[in-house]
Amino acid sequence: MTDNLRLNKIFDLQGRIALVTGGGTGIGWQIAQGLAENGAKVYITGRRKETLEKSAASFAEQHKGNGTIIPLVMDVTNRASIASARDSITATEGKLHILVNNAGQTGPVSSWLEDPNSPQRKDPETLGRSLFEGESFDGWSSLYSINTFSVFFVTMAFLGLLDKGSNDNPEHTSCVINITSVSGIMKLSQNHFAYNSAKAAASHLTKMMATEFALKKVPVRVCAIAPGVWESEMTYGKITDDLVDKVGKGVVPVPTRRSGKAEEIAGTVIYLASPAGCFTNGQEIAVDGGFLAVNPSTA
Repeated sequence: MTDNLRLNKIFDLQGRIALVTGGGTGIGWQIAQGLAENGAKVYITGRRKETLEKSAASFAEQHKGNGTIIPLVMDVTNRASIASARDSITATEGKLHILVNNAGQTGPVSSWLEDPNSPQRKDPETLGRSLFEGESFDGWSSLYSINTFSVFFVTMAFLGLLDKGSNDNPEHTSCVINITSVSGIMKLSQNHFAYNSAKAAASHLTKMMATEFALKKVPVRVCAIAPGVWESEMTYGKITDDLVDKVGKGVVPVPTRRSGKAEEIAGTVIYLASPAGCFTNGQEIAVDGGFLAVNPSTA
């Protein structure tokens, strides 16, 4: 009995097949490496073939784990592209155990919104007109396509493969892990209403899918991870400690006074994807250095 409590058992990923969208850079790449280093076979997807191939090659050169990373071009906003990737995994693997919906963008930003001296904020009429005229339906639609719509369409496309993955071991069920954001949980806009509302929608979509799958006896768990301030392409690369609060845009500074680390996001994904996380479903875990603990949120 106690053997099941050993690290190599409760966090076992040996032989698991994973797919990480937006997996060639940033948080997605950190997650992909964490899964592969611990034994999973990981497909990383994105629109830029060269970026994916470069990342996969770098892992192969520095390979220390038992897993592998394989590049697979897929546009998460294009149904034909998603179907093509699904068919490719079907042909090569016939199943899937872990799906990480990580792809995302920042979208429309009103950089002046937090500046009390900006001319756009001189009165309510000017504020409203500036936001109304400065953003567009197309901009919001495009942002929602990648941050929210893709979570639904990618998950549904791969659901059959995830079900087959659960057949390997009914006690170690397949899982979907959606990478949302603390921005979808807090009540501030942080200069980007579209991004925050899209992430909030992805958070609720996570809960709905978990509930519907459970009620319909689909053996696939769905959870979300909401990262706080993290280094990625969206935050323009490296975040030094003095820039953490500039990026976070909170009312109160981030308690840890730093951005998140690769092992912290990868470790949370590994928990949810491994036997240790099989009793966890429909939950969103904030990994944010205490950001939501001190800032206004819906949590």
